[in-house]
Amino acid sequence: MERLKRTKIVATLGPATDKQGILPAMIAAGLDVVRLNFSHGTAEDHIKRASLIREYAKKAGREIAIMADLQGPKIRIAQFRNAKVFLKQGAEFVLDADLPKEAGDENAVGVDYKALPNDVHKDDILLLDDGRLVLQVIQVQKNKIICKVIVGGELSNNKGINRKGGGLSVEALTPKDKKDLRTAIKLSADYIAISFPRNAADMKKARALLKRAKGNAGLVAKIERSDAIPLIDEIIRASDAVMVARGDLGVEIGDAELPSVQKHIIQRARSLDKVVIIATQMMESMIHSTIPTRAEVFDVANAVLDGTDAVMLSAETATGDHPAIVVAAMARICLGAEKQSRTLVSRHRVECQFQRSDEAIAMATMYTANHYNIRAIITLTESGATPLWMSRIRSGIPIYALAHSIRTTRRLALYRGVYPIYFDISKLDKRHLNELAITTLKERGALKKADRVLITYGDLLQTTGGTNTLKILEVP
Repeated sequence: MERLKRTKIVATLGPATDKQGILPAMIAAGLDVVRLNFSHGTAEDHIKRASLIREYAKKAGREIAIMADLQGPKIRIAQFRNAKVFLKQGAEFVLDADLPKEAGDENAVGVDYKALPNDVHKDDILLLDDGRLVLQVIQVQKNKIICKVIVGGELSNNKGINRKGGGLSVEALTPKDKKDLRTAIKLSADYIAISFPRNAADMKKARALLKRAKGNAGLVAKIERSDAIPLIDEIIRASDAVMVARGDLGVEIGDAELPSVQKHIIQRARSLDKVVIIATQMMESMIHSTIPTRAEVFDVANAVLDGTDAVMLSAETATGDHPAIVVAAMARICLGAEKQSRTLVSRHRVECQFQRSDEAIAMATMYTANHYNIRAIITLTESGATPLWMSRIRSGIPIYALAHSIRTTRRLALYRGVYPIYFDISKLDKRHLNELAITTLKERGALKKADRVLITYGDLLQTTGGTNTLKILEVP
């Protein structure tokens, strides 16, 4: 039987994926989750793309999750009269909150975040355009931030501003985000990513807004601020998943700190039973190239070896020359890394007390699977909690999550090593449960005669938190 890819691939949709035949090819290549980037495009664009991915996923017999990624409070400069300027090293340059939007020149430019002068102080380091230009604050005069250019270069309209070390007080959810959140609910997004959260309170506020708008998507905290690192556990607990968004985060904490921070966040997310995604520039050379660099291969593979649930593509698929080839290349790297024995061994929660019966069943299932000759794990789930707990344990054994809720089924598409299948049990005679579950997997080519499987379910079907049964069965 074909070896399954356990690490999930998230790919951003955009103009490149709108071309005829691209989305089906991406699904065939190993796509698991699509990202709709609300920093670009219109609501109509996103709704249309969501509709298309649902259509193509259904044709392919797959469950593909949709993640709506809100833009967040990206702090940017305004615009220049001539679209761009060149800043010379050692020159003085002013960020002026009072300057008209399009009045920038080589001496000064406006800023879109008018409170920025209140957040910075003398000797602060400001990084523009993802750190390509570096300014040092000389003084703040009312709404003017007077800076010295430390590292110069070309600067064009609307480039981002970061403060080294973080500390900007801007709110995580902007008015645009709140509007986009309603669009995400309208298109039935399975996950909504919150950009630049500073703490758990930002995530709780987002969840309250989601609930008020009658949405039920999972919330992803994008870790992009240095302020978030000391509070990472509380942010993870307040979220359904976290994304290590290495662009802005790398600018704020410095490139040299990124690898250890990434590893730490993966470890903490898994320890706290939450999902983790690694993002930004994973295969960037493949925007135009047909093969990745060796550095990119190592980057993706190391994230897989560290235990990430998913790896993400951005411009590589949204605007790149060949999105399906990029997805296929990333899938090959994931499969290659997953051959390593360290991806199959786990000491996760070995010494912990379990709080719930379904949690205990999930842990017992994985221990049995890793110490017995088991071909597959089948778990009937209502909320997705049991397969999530299972997926925190490193194992090479596939976890087939059978859910009668289409919402749960799609959410499961992001979990490492979990393969969701829609399974309608509303009219099922419980006496035939095992037989039907096994038959479903045999028909998909996942099982054959004499395979040994584990199956979990609850005495009361369609009940959240009710999993209390584990059985070892042999395929007839």
